[in-house]
Amino acid sequence: MTCEVCDVRCQRFGKHRNGLCRFRCPQCKKTYTEAHERTLGEMYIAPERAALSLKLLLEGNSVASVSRITDLDKHTILRVLVRAGERCEKLMGRLIVNVPVKDVQCDEIWSFIGKKQKALVEGDDPNFGDAYCFVAIERHSKLVLNFALGKRDQSTTDIFIEGLRHATARQPFQVTADGFPAYPSAIDTTLSDRVDFAQLIKVYRATPEGERRYSPAEVVSMEVVPVVGTPDSDRICTSHVERQNLTMRMQIRRFTRLTNGFSKKWENHWAALCLWFAYYNFCRIHSSIRVTPAMEAGITDRILDLAELLN
Repeated sequence: MTCEVCDVRCQRFGKHRNGLCRFRCPQCKKTYTEAHERTLGEMYIAPERAALSLKLLLEGNSVASVSRITDLDKHTILRVLVRAGERCEKLMGRLIVNVPVKDVQCDEIWSFIGKKQKALVEGDDPNFGDAYCFVAIERHSKLVLNFALGKRDQSTTDIFIEGLRHATARQPFQVTADGFPAYPSAIDTTLSDRVDFAQLIKVYRATPEGERRYSPAEVVSMEVVPVVGTPDSDRICTSHVERQNLTMRMQIRRFTRLTNGFSKKWENHWAALCLWFAYYNFCRIHSSIRVTPAMEAGITDRILDLAELLN
């Protein structure tokens, strides 16, 4: 390496903290680092270590355990997660558009940020408390078409359904959701020109007084309520999106119940979801279809690895 100021050959001068060689000019004492490309556009850590940290997060490890395994600082891991989440969000927004679908299932999965809703006090961050992830999955390809994060209210539901319209092609399809009362208004306003919509309402057995449950409550009956169009009764189902919710509970540490691995910041929670759904759609082989959901839906023709997903 040649000094830009003195135009003389520099001498080896140890290594940078990320393992890259450093050089020093013998005359002006200016120090240089060998040419390299920054990981995710702005970070100095080696791409292999960044990819390993993301893979561990995608397999259900906590940030603390990833730090112990990779010897990376927790804050570095979180910065990698946020940068990767931003890229995954842009990727899905670019590729999951006008997808032909037949049966779409919608559901919400609960989590929380910072503290649980009942522990909130005046002056807390408005993002703290309940954080519901709305998920729309195509029944046959298993492709996650859209997701949204927010409170379980009409506003978040409207944003979620608007994103679903953007993701699906302009052809008729059927939508099934649970009994959440915000769905009929959102779908009637945004998707009534292309969908048949029904709600599958489950009635649960009341929990005996004094009993605390950590397992799902018992379903005693189910009621099918057609809302828009003429939905086919044989295709009214939410089993596939509920199975996707289970996968999220197992693979994303922030969604694991009764642990201290919950998200402390909304930004990190959102990034973890963007990374997970991009990985699920483009990199992870689904056991029932033996390819990735994106391949089954015709969006890609091969399995992407994590490095390709981020680049």
